[in-house]
Amino acid sequence: MKRLFIHCSPNATQSALLENGVLTEFGVERTETASLIGNLYKGRVVNVLPGMQAAFVDIGLAKNAFLYVDDALHPHLEKQPKEKPAINELLKPGDQLLVQIMKEPLGSKGARVTTHFSIPGRWLVYMPEADYVGISKKIEQEVERSRLKSLAESIRNEGEGVILRTNAEGESREALEEDLNGLRRIWQGIVQGSRAVNAPAELHRDTGLVGRLVRDVMTADTEQLYIDDEKSAGEVRTYLRQTAPALEGKVQLYREQKPLFEKFGIKEQLDRAFQSRVWLPSGGYLVWEQTEALTVIDVNTGKYTGTVDLEETVFQTNREAADEVARLLRLRDVGGIIIIDFIDMEREEHRQQIAQQLESRIRSDRTKCQVVGWTRLGLMELTRKKSRENAMNYFYETCAACKGSGKIYIR
Repeated sequence: MKRLFIHCSPNATQSALLENGVLTEFGVERTETASLIGNLYKGRVVNVLPGMQAAFVDIGLAKNAFLYVDDALHPHLEKQPKEKPAINELLKPGDQLLVQIMKEPLGSKGARVTTHFSIPGRWLVYMPEADYVGISKKIEQEVERSRLKSLAESIRNEGEGVILRTNAEGESREALEEDLNGLRRIWQGIVQGSRAVNAPAELHRDTGLVGRLVRDVMTADTEQLYIDDEKSAGEVRTYLRQTAPALEGKVQLYREQKPLFEKFGIKEQLDRAFQSRVWLPSGGYLVWEQTEALTVIDVNTGKYTGTVDLEETVFQTNREAADEVARLLRLRDVGGIIIIDFIDMEREEHRQQIAQQLESRIRSDRTKCQVVGWTRLGLMELTRKKSRENAMNYFYETCAACKGSGKIYIR
């Protein structure tokens, strides 16, 4: 069972997900810098770079957005030209077009945008120009996949695209159709709005952290959602009353004087999880080093001496490490390339088991994550999609005394 927690303050909103008492996801959204992913804009092409097959688009932010040629082509592969055209055949400076942010500005880079529009609802994702039906890979029963595909085909219009989300499993035609109609109305409003304004202009803003958490994470297996803001709690109840009435009673307004995250041990788990050295249950530990695009994790036996032999001690430590790494990738919202230096194992079957265990654990990650495999140097390589700034950067800063072996919580 899982429990959700939302802490609201004047400066920021924080969310946490506990699965069987263990913290697995943490999100932060500052009041003055809400997430931009999913927002739609009418932009103006500022510069076209044939050598990079990309264009820079002014959407009204501090830095121009980056549009790659693949994101400017038709979203359906079968409707794309057989040979990829040059970007200057598609766009020229001064052109105005609709774009959607798919990756937030990070560091010195502007936002990455696309013309492959998608608007998420509770049960499905609406893609107004994609012309295909997709089903979440987490829906595994073939009978249910066939049922949902048939329903989606029957309710979508020609040219529209629909992806059935994991939450759609078991839902009725009426629920799916109602969700789709609501998303169509949003898209129609965006199109109409674009005709009335000149670029750059914001046309649609995706829901905030609270709305995304309730829409994407709160399901039938959610035991409780605790929220410490009365207004936000009322908005959540209203949304659930319209989309999932059975879940409305699970929303609980937290009124106690002790801070919500301290009451349920979330603050304590955060402090441990965001250190550069993270201890494992047996006494082993991880050393975590992170840059903008690369994260390196070193596994050590530490205090754990085992009970059988060295190979078994190493294997058990690596098993614990695989579980903890999968959890921390979600919790820290790490993106880019991840390299794990597991302790060397002599038996090939143990190496295979560690890889399989890691693959199994990352299936619960809502962000796309892929286990690439063992490198020639015996390192485990993964990739994880990076779309938002790391949550750690919002509330933790590098300790000036230890120069990075610890983090200081910014209250």
